[in-house]
Amino acid sequence: MSPESVARPRPAATVLLLRSPFEVYLVRRAASMAFAGGMYAFPGGTVDPRDAATELDWVAPPERLGLPADQARAVVCAAVREVFEETGVLLAGPSADSVLADVSTVDWEDARRAVESREIGFAELLRDRGLVLRGDLLAAWSRWITPEFEPRRYDTYFFLARLPEGQLTRHIGTEASLSLWVAPAETQDLPMLPPTRTTLDQLAGHGGIDEAMAAAAHRDAVNPVRPRLVEGRLVF
Repeated sequence: MSPESVARPRPAATVLLLRSPFEVYLVRRAASMAFAGGMYAFPGGTVDPRDAATELDWVAPPERLGLPADQARAVVCAAVREVFEETGVLLAGPSADSVLADVSTVDWEDARRAVESREIGFAELLRDRGLVLRGDLLAAWSRWITPEFEPRRYDTYFFLARLPEGQLTRHIGTEASLSLWVAPAETQDLPMLPPTRTTLDQLAGHGGIDEAMAAAAHRDAVNPVRPRLVEGRLVF
């Protein structure tokens, strides 16, 4: 494969939303989706250029992600935006040490739809409502880059985040045909891509949310995992 034929990976973010006692939120991507149709995945997607272009108040996660500040902000903003679009959960609050408790109103649903349809940028929405993006609620877990032989490639940061107290997920069926909360150790029979499977297996090795969040602080989320084909087998 010539270098000219290799697709450039697009920056992206995905979030393992966790709730007690120890469950993770998964969506089954609609079969019609061009990428990973029918597969179970975490809420996530590519960075919107407006995630970096709009000034907003935000709290950076403890990790810098190995990126310049503006790129790190864009990835974190994309992670929080995708969770909002796909689950209705919003990791933001009126101050740097608070988070909204209820975003299930008609007004917020209208706002979510506007962000999802790109009528308004997510960063713009937060700025206009005087909200702080709580990037510190995200714990960086890993980074994966799609193999070079794939026509669609992503440079994806994986994050953990607790479900904020008082907020509820809701199934939003634009890109997902099913959503569910499930224990990480009980996902073996679900079809998913290798990064999702590997991440769930890693998560299942921890005794609960507190342990997993603490473990994230010691993981390498800067150097990417680069799957590749060796003698017909995908190796990491």
